[in-house]
Amino acid sequence: MKNWQKLLVASLACSTLCGVTPAAEAAYELNSEVRSATPALMTAASIGVLKHENPKLQNLESKDAILVMSFGTTYKDTRQKTIEATVADIQAAHPGVKVVTSFTSHIIIDRIKKNEGLSYPTPEEALTQLKADGYTRVALVSLDVIPGMEYGYNRAVFENYKDQFKKMTLGTSLMYWQGQEEQPDDVTETLKALATQFPDQDDDDAILIMAHGTPQVSNAYYSVMQLKLDELGYKNVFVYSVEGWPRLETVLPKLKANGIKDVTLIPAMMVAGDHANNDMAGDEEDSHKSILEKEGYKVNVYLHGIGENQAIRDLYVKRANDAWDALEGK
Repeated sequence: MKNWQKLLVASLACSTLCGVTPAAEAAYELNSEVRSATPALMTAASIGVLKHENPKLQNLESKDAILVMSFGTTYKDTRQKTIEATVADIQAAHPGVKVVTSFTSHIIIDRIKKNEGLSYPTPEEALTQLKADGYTRVALVSLDVIPGMEYGYNRAVFENYKDQFKKMTLGTSLMYWQGQEEQPDDVTETLKALATQFPDQDDDDAILIMAHGTPQVSNAYYSVMQLKLDELGYKNVFVYSVEGWPRLETVLPKLKANGIKDVTLIPAMMVAGDHANNDMAGDEEDSHKSILEKEGYKVNVYLHGIGENQAIRDLYVKRANDAWDALEGK
């Protein structure tokens, strides 16, 4: 990292609060000049792929597994095409390794069991079972899009269970690094993958990418996405969210100012579930499709979760590989 060590030497505050250097593309480590890191500093510096080894369990034989964590969906068709397809790709990249799928939404788990007779474990239940089955090292993999509240759940699982295993790692969400310092640019990488499903555009066409939104500060990722889209030269492609900012109302003035006539709606969510089918593409008067049609736009709907996009799934496999490599000590 350019000038990073010099900055550490020059600034006591920086060496106390920010004394980290890139260990690899996907994680950070404390700078070697930090001699007495407090627990608080260690926690603050724990970003990227997380890794923990329990010294008390190092005599155990290594038996490895991958636990994939997703919010889940009650929409069976999209679940098969997105979540299950992504897990299958992760399994294919790690033949012979036990790969388990878990859902973080307890409501979705209950509804699937009631309506389909299928039982998906929570991450906690899955880890309890893996431990009972003799697995000692586990790589946790997230299918979240940004490191928002759901990723916070994943991190809490890591923190709560890491001492029960010989070694545990936690991979990052689809978009995590933004190209800062020497880290990769996950946002640009994801947008380029998402763009493989963009329709051809004329000057009066626009593409609206619908994100989820979160009350957490990571909602700022959507602004980063917009800036990266502009930087990449995509014209009349706008990001908005269902439950955060920017909203659809934020984008409407831009459509009018740019003389847009046709709009294509695309969800930036793993699955095409309730938000995509109802909030975005529903026939109710308050759906995004209906609002845009009332404003005089011709609206096209791309009703597919990003998990159907092979280029996106390849990135999720890459994130899983980061967690696995950290587990293997690479």
